[in-house]
Amino acid sequence: MLTSLQNARVKHVVRLRQRRAREREGRFVVEGRRELERALDARAAIETVFHCDALHRGESERDLVRRLGRADIELVGTSAEAFRKMSHRQGPDGVLGVALSPTLGLDQLGDSSDGLWLVVEGIEKPGNLGAMLRSADAAGAGVVVADPKTDVLNPNVIRASMGTLFTVPLAVATGDEVRGWLQARGIRPFTATPEANVPYTEADLTGDIAFVIGSEHAGVSPAWRMADSASVSIPMSGHIDSVNAAMAATILLFEARRQRT
Repeated sequence: MLTSLQNARVKHVVRLRQRRAREREGRFVVEGRRELERALDARAAIETVFHCDALHRGESERDLVRRLGRADIELVGTSAEAFRKMSHRQGPDGVLGVALSPTLGLDQLGDSSDGLWLVVEGIEKPGNLGAMLRSADAAGAGVVVADPKTDVLNPNVIRASMGTLFTVPLAVATGDEVRGWLQARGIRPFTATPEANVPYTEADLTGDIAFVIGSEHAGVSPAWRMADSASVSIPMSGHIDSVNAAMAATILLFEARRQRT
């Protein structure tokens, strides 16, 4: 039973909250039952799982711990105090794992469902990126993160995605690399901008396409606007000219999904 807050393993997990530490060590933290279940199902390289029976919310967490043990993953029991020290959450459910960081290059990317992709450029807020991953999973799309401002292995990305970071085809690359990749695969990019004259419901969104969603403050960069891409808008009926980036991605993805049914 791990009880000391000064234990080296506790301190190691806490350090992994920082992007620099994750990149240096090639490891990241997966916290929460649903997130760990999806990581396990996706055969993520989970090295160690810390668990605290006192914080489990029911048999689901205990069943997961037993399943992790059968998968020959190291299990370390902890006190409630030690677990809360490691946890990134206010109400932890008592399961937290450390895994090797995956390879997220474009050359490692598989196919999405029906050739539907989401390209997110320069997203700064982990919650937005996580929500986009969740919507992409629901819509059957793959995700490419271009010129990232936030680390896709940030604990808040994993939490907001509800573990779908492990279920969608996912890559991280520079904008130039992503544009070349789309062109090579014959995937039509659609930038989403308030200035576009074509409403998203009037565009042909079938076939191999990728929606390009820009940063929360600046939108898509000039490089994407100059690329060989079409532009669509989401009409606004109120006083604002755009919606949250994650909401825009969801709206567009589900219109593309609707057109494919």
